[in-house]
Amino acid sequence: MNPPDPPRMDRRVAIKWILAAGAGAVLMKGRVLRAAGTTPPAGQAAAGYGTDPDIMKAYKPGDLWPLTFSDGDRRAATALCDIIIPADAQSPSASSVGVVDFLDEWVSAPYPDNVVDRKTVMEGLAWLDAASQRRSGARFADAASADREALCADMARGKAAGPGMEAAARFFKTFRNLVGRGYYTTPAGMKDLGYVGNVPLARFEGPPADLVARLGLTDEVKW
Repeated sequence: MNPPDPPRMDRRVAIKWILAAGAGAVLMKGRVLRAAGTTPPAGQAAAGYGTDPDIMKAYKPGDLWPLTFSDGDRRAATALCDIIIPADAQSPSASSVGVVDFLDEWVSAPYPDNVVDRKTVMEGLAWLDAASQRRSGARFADAASADREALCADMARGKAAGPGMEAAARFFKTFRNLVGRGYYTTPAGMKDLGYVGNVPLARFEGPPADLVARLGLTDEVKW
């Protein structure tokens, strides 16, 4: 007798497991270093790290360094974000909680890791629109939902989908991980995960006594 098929995992649960692991290292507004010197031309990364920002000031997108996405880039990024993390009955989509703004800030920052991701993401978005036009005659954001999902499936498969797909697979992996970082550090994303940290307690009772006893520990502090 063959063993029963394993239970199928909900798609959103699978996405959480894949993406949430990378959600710790994230760029937060107002907690980055201001780029110093003259403002570079649009499309070029800022040079230098500069001084610390004024933590009492509410910075707007583009205040810390010039942003990178064109209108076309934002449309493609929005469509791809919402394929990776769509809205469901429990939580909103990635684009609706500001993940596209996060991505634009991330690839515009002058730090070494961001500069590497910038090249991957910008070349990937350009490839995405070109590939979509070859396949369906429309840019990615304007293509039919089935065509967009089929293209994403091929990117996820990488070289198994055909020659020349390795770079597309690297882009998709990088973009997917950045979307997860952005989404799961928003209030909506943390609620979706069930994360309840950073909540003040009226009092702390200490660890459960039965757990302390079972581990052979003590909750007493010895000086």
